[in-house]
Amino acid sequence: MPGSRKSLAYKRVLLKLSGEALLGEKTFGIDRDFADYLATEIKDVHDLKLEIGIVVGGGNIFRGVSDNAAGMDRVSADHMGMLATVINALALQDALERAGVFTRVLSAIEMREVAEPFIRRRAIRHMEKGRVAIFAAGTGNPYFSTDTAAALRAMEVKAEIILKATKVDGIYDADPVSHPKARKFDTLTYLEVLQKGLRVMDTTAISLCMDNHLPIIVYDLKRKGNLRRVVLGERIGTLVKE
Repeated sequence: MPGSRKSLAYKRVLLKLSGEALLGEKTFGIDRDFADYLATEIKDVHDLKLEIGIVVGGGNIFRGVSDNAAGMDRVSADHMGMLATVINALALQDALERAGVFTRVLSAIEMREVAEPFIRRRAIRHMEKGRVAIFAAGTGNPYFSTDTAAALRAMEVKAEIILKATKVDGIYDADPVSHPKARKFDTLTYLEVLQKGLRVMDTTAISLCMDNHLPIIVYDLKRKGNLRRVVLGERIGTLVKE
């Protein structure tokens, strides 16, 4: 049901998806059915004329700080993780384009045969033209997570908020899966996230958002329609702000 920007709480957002989000019901790799579900959720808000940038992780394939990387040179491991994000970005692009959404993959590591190089003004122009911009290969630098890449890209393209899609419906004071009595936070400040050691995003990403006054909403990506609810301004998940 197409709408207009007037009904939206935001004009331009940065959606952060972990690599694990593409696992779906699998233990490794990409669940095509779940990728298609994500594509329908994104298409739903794209049809409202929302401008969307996406940063996707690579943890479903390889993470530079995982057990699989133990003993490896950190720089080499991180480069492998960046390449994993490119695979995920291409998978998400395929799912979105099969759903009828025009996309562009922009990579921080040049690989012109499969993705455009990340150029800030080009990325903004893609979003202005109604294309979903998928940012791959993190920041292009080792030692920086895709959370930090999400914060960086959000500020570069002037997104109004980061939407962090997770497996739980917000930020808790403990893992709600293993601690049923864990308390959910409706709102938090950046400093509270850092002081409480809440692992919603790494400290570099949170500090970057704090320094640049960029709010974050953490929400449950598995509940159908949640992304639409967030962009229409409904209070779900946890809001991190000043």
